[in-house]
Amino acid sequence: MYLRKKIPPIPLQYEFSIQVSPEIASNPDLLKLQVSRKNSIPIEEIRYVQILKRSIDARQRTVKINLKVKVYVKEDYVKEHIHLPNYPDVSNAREVAIIGAGPAGLFAALKCVELGYKPIVIERGKDVRSRRRDLKAINRDHIVHEDSNYCFGEGGAGTYSDGKLYTRSKKRGDVNRILRLLVGFGATDQILVEAHPHIGTNKLPAIIAAIREKIIEHGGEIHFETRVVDFKITDNEIKGVVTDQQDVIDVNKVILATGHSARDIFELLYHKKIEIEAKPFALGVRVEHSQQLIDQIQYKCDVRSPYLPPSPYSIVKQVKGRGMYSFCMCPGGVIAPCATSPGEVVTNGWSPSKRDQPTSNSGIVVELRLEDFKEFSKHGPLAGMYFQKSIEQRSWKLAGETQKVPAQRLVDLTKGKVSGDLPETSYKPGLSSINMSEVFPEFIYNTLKEGFKAFDRSMRGYLTNEAVAHAPESRTSSPVRIPRDRKTLEHIQIKGLYPCGEGAGYAGGIISAAIDGEKCAEACILSMS
Repeated sequence: MYLRKKIPPIPLQYEFSIQVSPEIASNPDLLKLQVSRKNSIPIEEIRYVQILKRSIDARQRTVKINLKVKVYVKEDYVKEHIHLPNYPDVSNAREVAIIGAGPAGLFAALKCVELGYKPIVIERGKDVRSRRRDLKAINRDHIVHEDSNYCFGEGGAGTYSDGKLYTRSKKRGDVNRILRLLVGFGATDQILVEAHPHIGTNKLPAIIAAIREKIIEHGGEIHFETRVVDFKITDNEIKGVVTDQQDVIDVNKVILATGHSARDIFELLYHKKIEIEAKPFALGVRVEHSQQLIDQIQYKCDVRSPYLPPSPYSIVKQVKGRGMYSFCMCPGGVIAPCATSPGEVVTNGWSPSKRDQPTSNSGIVVELRLEDFKEFSKHGPLAGMYFQKSIEQRSWKLAGETQKVPAQRLVDLTKGKVSGDLPETSYKPGLSSINMSEVFPEFIYNTLKEGFKAFDRSMRGYLTNEAVAHAPESRTSSPVRIPRDRKTLEHIQIKGLYPCGEGAGYAGGIISAAIDGEKCAEACILSMS
């Protein structure tokens, strides 16, 4: 007599990974059918298939979508509502000054409120709405407002340069917590699902404004158009900050979250003999292709499937022992002028939320080393900053002392040939046909020349004269690091000063800066308790 083996009951909810076509991934009914077939579950018993994570696998000729899903069997799906923390009123609480209202500064301020302390945020730029006028002035009139531009102002550089949320810094903190907070403040919950989440320049300002309103609603302060011009320090301990509004804010805890372009703050620290150190970074050009060409290369197709997003790319090469790589790639995006002072030219890129522009662009940058800054060694730890500045100022002069940029068709660049003509690109202020050998030192120029040939060997069709290089892409990261104690996160010399985020050399994007902001706020408050 044979005993029939008991089949364990199917759980009401369970998770698993599945690889499907782009069409199936975008159609809930087709996805449910695929799950039913793969797991031998009657389709009428599947109430809902929730996508938890989604990524694209374009390594083979046929593009696939990798999904992690949660299947609800005989049980209804109830969408989770993400709640913000229960922020208390901190109007009369102990105060912490936060310099900078980028992601590090804003998330540090939120964490202060959450823990019952009052943040006083000092931001040199304008609020998100007021910034727009100054961005238009750069594009249309070539006027650079020193305190209000693509880098300075509420939300920092990320607000008007894309809102990319991908980070490799998973070990630094809870990435999902930051993403959930952003959803709580109005971001789409798809950022919790996508492998490379992105909000978009058209969506991010409203989220930043909501964060600001929450901070103020619960008793925090935000002072726009206010520059910090000095620190009050006694016996190597912070006692307050001095602003250009003739105000002195007396606090003994300061979180320094100025971003990677706050050169005046780096100069202030140096002249006050507050320890800072030079840091390697990367510098190069921003290259624009048609999005159709990048789709054809990456998806191996003539026409991109309507079920696939515009394709990104990521590429790294070694050229005679020096790294060259893509940075901040923007599918379906545009190139923007990102100078922070008159007399310089800087490029960056961004995409709207739908990534629906006809062009794509990416920074293509060359690894720099401390020994590359020898010419500027008289500036001590600011040598890299002055190296960076010299290329931006040279580019401005070469392009006619406007916000036009030096530009060169890509094949022409590899041949050392000035482009006889240039196509119109997404960079609104305009282009000047310049040989990149006039913009960059020889070692950067030669690395770019050889590197683009190597890129083409990996991405056939990438090296085309329809693509245009715009110079320079120079603000990839901070050229200085402000050293801090590993455990307390306090400056190694000045008690009560907490260097934070990208500008201090401890982050590399919106998410990692936000995580660092929270960590600095927690460390700061722990020292006050």
